[in-house]
Amino acid sequence: MKIAIYGRPVSRGFEKNITMLFLLLEKHGVEFFIHQPFHEFLVKKQKLSLKNAGVFNTHDDIIGNADIMFSIGGDGTFLEAVSIVQDYGIPIVGINTGRLGFLADISTEHIEASLSAILNRQYKVEQRSLVELELINSELEGFSCALNEVSIQKRYSTMITLHTYLNEKYLNSYWADGLIVSTPTGSTAYSMSVGGPIMSPDSNNFIISPMASHNLTIRPVIVPDNNVIRIEVESRDDSFLLTLDSRTEIIEGNVQLRIKRADFTIKTLRIKDATFYNTLRNKLMWGVDKRN
Repeated sequence: MKIAIYGRPVSRGFEKNITMLFLLLEKHGVEFFIHQPFHEFLVKKQKLSLKNAGVFNTHDDIIGNADIMFSIGGDGTFLEAVSIVQDYGIPIVGINTGRLGFLADISTEHIEASLSAILNRQYKVEQRSLVELELINSELEGFSCALNEVSIQKRYSTMITLHTYLNEKYLNSYWADGLIVSTPTGSTAYSMSVGGPIMSPDSNNFIISPMASHNLTIRPVIVPDNNVIRIEVESRDDSFLLTLDSRTEIIEGNVQLRIKRADFTIKTLRIKDATFYNTLRNKLMWGVDKRN
């Protein structure tokens, strides 16, 4: 098994666990290679000896060279790993050294057991849909897909109007700070923070959620993801913030977005007996209710 490892500098308190991961990989004779900036952090800051590890820099470097990608960090790190894997079909598994961790759902205290399960192929591969973005009046550089969501929002203080269409049929004009189009995976991320519903990752839908809507009767709406969503932005300002997951761009002028489901999926690994609903209960602390 060949494993690619993508990560950010880990917070204090996780050094011992991360060191143990690399010792276990070497013990099991796993061939692994590490994203160059993370490799430098581990060698210079953590003082790890990684003589047997290879390195990679871009998504082209992992084609044919990895069976699985490990993401070490929080959900933001996992989303960055998605932009490296793209449509190459390499499954991603996340080890959480961040805060909440819906995507990076392996806690550091379970590294040894989880790695053993992965090496023994005691896992399930899940297919996660993505949203793809096209700027109608300009070009978008780089990876144009998002696993969680696409959002368009005001850059300054002025509220904006977002005229929204589904398959060119008028849905609504949102007077708001912005609009979020979320995948089922992203339903526990930005969309949830503005009151959107939680959806199972295998749901074939989008969630359209306004941010601070000026009309209190407006609520998030779920639509099938076979719809193509077109958004026209109107405002007194001429620049806006566009996000694709953790990536942010400033766009200028007459803004029109076309959003659809991407024609590929991201594969994620879930350890045997772990479920999405277990993660929900643990991360959202539903079990804190003493009646449970």
